[in-house]
Amino acid sequence: MHYLWRAVDQHGVVLDILVQDRRNGAAAKRFFKRLLHGLKYKPRRLITDGLRSYGVAQRAVFPDVRHRTSRYLNNRAENSHRPTRRRERQMQRLKSPEQAQRFLATHAMIYGHFRPRRHLMAAAGYRRARAKAFQVWRQETHVHEVSMT
Repeated sequence: MHYLWRAVDQHGVVLDILVQDRRNGAAAKRFFKRLLHGLKYKPRRLITDGLRSYGVAQRAVFPDVRHRTSRYLNNRAENSHRPTRRRERQMQRLKSPEQAQRFLATHAMIYGHFRPRRHLMAAAGYRRARAKAFQVWRQETHVHEVSMT
C-alpha cells in the first residue's frame, strides 16, 4: 500500500504529487521540502486534513505559515483526486510505485493544461484558453493538423 501526497493551490491547480510508502512526519517533511523546492513563492496558509504528521512537518518546514485543519477546508485537494481516480480505474490500477509516480505527475500537469478553471472565467475566455492550450500542445509536440481531402 502506498500513499499519494498532493499539493493544490487556492484555485485547485495541482502543484506537486509524491507517492510514498509511509504517512508519517518524515514523509510529510520530505513532501513539504520537495514542494518548497519547486515553488516560486512561499505559502501564507496551509490547509490539510487532520493527520498529525502534517503538524510535525509544518512546524519544521513552514514555522511561520498558518496551518488549518478541517474536513471541509481541504475539499479542493480532495476534488483534485477525482480525474486521477477515474483514469486509474480505466488503467485497472497502477502496477508499481514508480509507475504511479511517473503517471500521476504527468497526468496532473497535462490534465491541468487542458482544463482551465472554468468557474473562474467567462465562456469566451474559457474558449480562448482551451484554444491556446491546444495550440501550445501542437507546437510543443510538433503535431500539425492533417486535413482529409
